[in-house]
Amino acid sequence: MSKISKKSLIATTIIGTLALAGSNIASATSLNDLHKGEATIMKASSKSQEKINNIYEQSQELLAEYRQVVDETENLKVYNDHVQRLVNDQQAGIDSLQRQIGTIENTKKGVVPLMYKMIASLEEFIAADIPVNLADRTERIDRLKDVMSRQGISVAEQFRLVLEAYDIETGYGSMFGAYQGELEFEGQKITVDFVHMGRTVLVAQSLDLKNAWIWDNDSRSWLALGDEYLSPTTKAVRMARKQTAPDLIKLPVYAAGAGE
Repeated sequence: MSKISKKSLIATTIIGTLALAGSNIASATSLNDLHKGEATIMKASSKSQEKINNIYEQSQELLAEYRQVVDETENLKVYNDHVQRLVNDQQAGIDSLQRQIGTIENTKKGVVPLMYKMIASLEEFIAADIPVNLADRTERIDRLKDVMSRQGISVAEQFRLVLEAYDIETGYGSMFGAYQGELEFEGQKITVDFVHMGRTVLVAQSLDLKNAWIWDNDSRSWLALGDEYLSPTTKAVRMARKQTAPDLIKLPVYAAGAGE
């Protein structure tokens, strides 16, 4: 091979080596650029994923809020329906009360005069009856009259008190009782023990046990009893006060006008 050819070969080899080296340098530069691009893409992708995650979380929160609003709306609807039913029921009650009030007003017009008649009849009955607990019974009539003339007391309460007075009067017909009080005899007021057996017998005895009287309802006066009735009267008082056992006693009967 000629010197020129060898030189050319060497030059060619050097050039090839330089070209390969330049190619490797270029490849390395491209690889670095590729890595940088991938890093940039990964960074951008990471930011995008972060944004996606944030949007997803926000969407989940919004979905939860939406579901809560839907649930609350349903609950409110159910509650509103419940309240409406209550309102309807209350309105029906109001309508019923208004009708009843109209009926009550009409009833009052009949009940009030009836009560006045009942009180007057009861007062007449007490005046004609044997004077058992006369002071209490007279005071009760006075209270009834006062109640009827006072404001703020309902007709129902007035009527209840009138019926209560009648019930008390009915009780005297079967009551066996004793109490202390005063009677007037021959112009004198005497403290005595009264004892009555229903409305059949009303007797009285002085506290010293030396005198006894019986009420005569026909003459509307007290009659003196003989000494033979002192012991039975004393026993009757003690029996009525549950101070001795019940037993048979003999007393005259004048309250019913039947004689002895």
